Amino acid sequence: MLKDADQGFVDHLRGMLPERALRAPEPRHLEEPRGRWSGQAAVVVAPGSVEEVSAVLRVCNDARVGVVPYGGGTGLVGGQVAGEGPVPVLLSLERMAAVRATYPQENVIEVEAGAILQDVHDAAEAVERLYPLSIASKGSARIGGLLATNAGGVNVLRYGNARDLCLGLEVVLADGRVWNGLSRLRKDNTGYDLRNLMIGSEGTLGVITAASLKLAPRPAGEGTALMVVDSPADALALLALARDRMGEGVSAFELMHRMGLDFLADKLPDIRLPFETAPEWFVLIDVGLAAGLDPAGALEALFAESFEAGLVSDGIIAQNEAQRHAFWEVREQIPEANRRVGSVSSHDISLPMGAVADFIDRAGPALARLGEFRINCFGHLGDGNLHYNVFPPAGRDKTEFHNLRDGIKTCVHDLVHDMGGSVSAEHGIGRLKVGDLERYGDPVKLATMRAIKDVLDPNGILNPGAVLRHI
Repeated sequence: MLKDADQGFVDHLRGMLPERALRAPEPRHLEEPRGRWSGQAAVVVAPGSVEEVSAVLRVCNDARVGVVPYGGGTGLVGGQVAGEGPVPVLLSLERMAAVRATYPQENVIEVEAGAILQDVHDAAEAVERLYPLSIASKGSARIGGLLATNAGGVNVLRYGNARDLCLGLEVVLADGRVWNGLSRLRKDNTGYDLRNLMIGSEGTLGVITAASLKLAPRPAGEGTALMVVDSPADALALLALARDRMGEGVSAFELMHRMGLDFLADKLPDIRLPFETAPEWFVLIDVGLAAGLDPAGALEALFAESFEAGLVSDGIIAQNEAQRHAFWEVREQIPEANRRVGSVSSHDISLPMGAVADFIDRAGPALARLGEFRINCFGHLGDGNLHYNVFPPAGRDKTEFHNLRDGIKTCVHDLVHDMGGSVSAEHGIGRLKVGDLERYGDPVKLATMRAIKDVLDPNGILNPGAVLRHI
């Protein structure tokens, strides 16, 4: 059974670590971005080295004090806040933010877990390379948290999830032992793949302290376009055509709905909207091509062919970098507009790509039987990941619909599960979706997960209550 991190325990930590490594929790440490979760912590411990992380976990394990790993605090499923149970230690990796080494010829960069994603982008650019993982919170999200949740983002279509962009890890286990798996190898079949076990485990099996990340060559030419489609089914057909014509040159393919533009106009009026009259559905296509190829020309050819085929009815091709940025700004600010409107229930889901259009057609009428709602459906169509968010009618507040939240979530998730999808595409399980994992997860998988947890963290100190219910 876990125990509180009482004053005596905090004093013990203070005696073994530098003064700058400990401080009182700030409000940002105890809240998550949507304001639906609040946590508790006796102290924030910010080690400056893997040795200090090891020492902290060793004494926490011996004392049976819970440890909640904390990255950039951008997670949306409560994985970084523990609101129930004995008071834990909050372990922040913010002081371990160095770029340890870059290997441009190998397309590898070694970074500590506290490195901010934007800083990794900048370090890669400095050696004329690209670290492809990109999400809206890139200015605050940290590498350790991104790997711990197997983050996705807008470039999964071309480059894969965080898991696909990692070669090796340095991890501290619950008892303080350090796994030195910081490899740069691309082929290594020496037993079980501990790297992929730790990635996506949300800090419940070990604390990631450093990673070897894959870089990619920077595309010689990039282009971005917005194209209007009549339906998600037409968007999928357009994606197939784009990949037939440009192959892996298609870096991102984002589906957006008129409701997203309406929310931007209402809550973020400084964002320049691309259409005078908002279309019902449109897509953002981003391409990166090799030297000698013309991205704008390729997008123009795609538009002409898809227009002739009846897949698109209008479009805008960015003419310069500023316009490309403006197009992406529309997509990246939709989550902030959503936050300001206030959803009743938000869903990070994925489906087989061939089922996406059918899901959208079926989910709206199913929710209408529960009440009147606005739906903002958008996301990474190229990998089947939708953010399907349900909002109150105009002029009403989300608090009026709290009694319907569980019913809405169940309606959406049941349909996703029945159609062979996942109720957590890229945000993880955290504490928010523990019940969903139990409801929809395969029993053998859940039993195996519990067995792994019991072996690697027998005292249950690592992020207690996240992913698996604390027992």
